[in-house]
Amino acid sequence: MRIPEFLKDGGTIGFAAPSFGCNIEPYKSGFINAQKKFITMGYNLEIGENCYKGCGTGISNTPEKCGEELNSFMAKKRADVVISCGGGELMCEVLDYVDFKSIARAEPVWYMGFSDNTNMTFLLPTLCDTAAIYGPCAPAFGMRTWHKSIQDALDIITNKISTIYSYGLWEKESLKTEENPLEPYNVTEKTKTQYYNCNGRADITGRLIGGCLDCLSILAGTKYDKVPEFNERYKEDGIIWFMEACDLNVMGIRRALWQLKHAGWFKYVKCFLIGRPLCFGEELFGINQYEAVTAVLGEYNVPVIMDLDIGHLPPMMPLIPGAKVHFKADGNKAGITYLYEF
Repeated sequence: MRIPEFLKDGGTIGFAAPSFGCNIEPYKSGFINAQKKFITMGYNLEIGENCYKGCGTGISNTPEKCGEELNSFMAKKRADVVISCGGGELMCEVLDYVDFKSIARAEPVWYMGFSDNTNMTFLLPTLCDTAAIYGPCAPAFGMRTWHKSIQDALDIITNKISTIYSYGLWEKESLKTEENPLEPYNVTEKTKTQYYNCNGRADITGRLIGGCLDCLSILAGTKYDKVPEFNERYKEDGIIWFMEACDLNVMGIRRALWQLKHAGWFKYVKCFLIGRPLCFGEELFGINQYEAVTAVLGEYNVPVIMDLDIGHLPPMMPLIPGAKVHFKADGNKAGITYLYEF
């Protein structure tokens, strides 16, 4: 596994929009303010061609142009780290225009984003053996006052920390609007971590991989599905899977997990880390968000830990797909240490 060089003082942060761009509020103002903050910190910026575009279908521009932008950043190193402008709907259509072979040969570059950006943060480690960061998109760095999770994301990129911890409170209802685009996270809900197969605690070391379940299930069985090869490369470490859901309801979550199980993705699994789904609290046909997961993953007889700070209901711990990690949890507290044994 290749680890990109960490961002240094005075280094260059690039911004790309392979999914949604920052052409509307509140994302535009958040993105602009994020740039101001990074400039004040002394970083140079490289703004991608599609960052303010919104002419694509479910993405910023055409799939071809989005792919060109990614290639210019990831295969030619226009910046030391690339932060995505946002999630979206159809980044999967960009993949046919991404030159993964050239990216795998080029000097590795950090790529950070979440949700639809799973199409890069998951495929970089599985296709290119290059670590990525499942973390906040660019506009989040423009919030008026940074939540600790935002600082953690920057500190991971700059190698100032190697351990991150859960945050204790999470946001159920956002206060950010078009009129108030710089509002910080509205964290009002206490974290209540759910455990299965591990009696309220866990202490596990393994190779981390995962992302947004909506995207993972789409990739399964395509030419981009190299998970069996990834699993074999790192079977001695064992695999720690992290997943969270956006648009999927509880039945959709259960179907997607069933699909990945039958695709053989969970071979050598040591633990499942599950984030709060966007459909938090939903029940369908007597099935809730926990039963949707454990009905499929319970058969592996490994710890399944749910409602973690991962994904669409912030804050989110910045995760490094491809990294070897030590995960430790006890009650409502969890921590991840990146061992950087790549």
